[in-house]
Amino acid sequence: AGGATGIEVALPHPRTGPALGRFLESERLLAALLLSPTVVILGLFIAYPFVVGVWLSMSSTSVANPGHFVGIRNFVKAWNDSIFRTAFQNTVFYTFWATIFKLALGMWLALLLNRSSRGKRLVRSSMLLPFIVPTVLSTFAWRWMFDPTFSVLNWLLYTTGLITTKLPFLSNGTYGLWCAIVVNTWRGMPFFAISLLAGLQTINPDLHEAASLDGANGWRRFWHVTWPLLKPVTLVVVVFSIIQTFSDFQLIYVLTGGGPANSTHLLATYAYQIGVAAGLLGEGAAISLTMLPVLFIVVWIQLRYLRRLEGA
Repeated sequence: AGGATGIEVALPHPRTGPALGRFLESERLLAALLLSPTVVILGLFIAYPFVVGVWLSMSSTSVANPGHFVGIRNFVKAWNDSIFRTAFQNTVFYTFWATIFKLALGMWLALLLNRSSRGKRLVRSSMLLPFIVPTVLSTFAWRWMFDPTFSVLNWLLYTTGLITTKLPFLSNGTYGLWCAIVVNTWRGMPFFAISLLAGLQTINPDLHEAASLDGANGWRRFWHVTWPLLKPVTLVVVVFSIIQTFSDFQLIYVLTGGGPANSTHLLATYAYQIGVAAGLLGEGAAISLTMLPVLFIVVWIQLRYLRRLEGA
């Protein structure tokens, strides 16, 4: 700019700001920085073990032997194994009945706790004890109750005259599997009850009052009012339960160890026996990976049905 004297004064150029400030103002960069710890953790503890497991399942790797690529030979060998087929059938049977019992008893308990009564907070808190106690510790207690020699259940049934001979709770494959279902039901029922109770709390009581005025009894109110509104929550809980139950390991391993004579093995316990106890890492990985397509199909069907419910 020039004045009357003809002297020019240079004006300072506007500053564009520090480069670091412009760098941090990028939303994509900020999102990448916030997500990077999660991506690293998922990659290290989920993606990498999964990729290694897939590679092991298609190799002849064993303890002290790096092995070589064998394709699907381990899967074919597992399918031709009678113990694997028994473990697969046991896993499906165990998951189906345990989920049914947890759903039925959890629903009944949720409906009971949803009613207004004294001490309901204490009851709700104490109901979580089976879910809070470590699986191994609680299963050891159940194993003592099912013990063939010192079983408190056998003693109780015998003294009441309901049985004349001791029941082989854990020394018979059929009894052992049903005992595992009972323990799993006892442990998983609180999760169903609390989740379904949360769903019941969202249902408007006016709907039940209107149904009662129309002459609907308790069963009709549940079937035509409660159940349709509770179905989305129920499906989500069932999906989580199926995933957890189908891949259950600790309970069977502590309660029966897969015995007697490999009759109570699940896929997880049999994969451990082959892959870790026997040292055949490739075959054990192949057995464990057979759970993946089954769970994928079941979860996909249930989530698709859930989307239909949400869109209806």
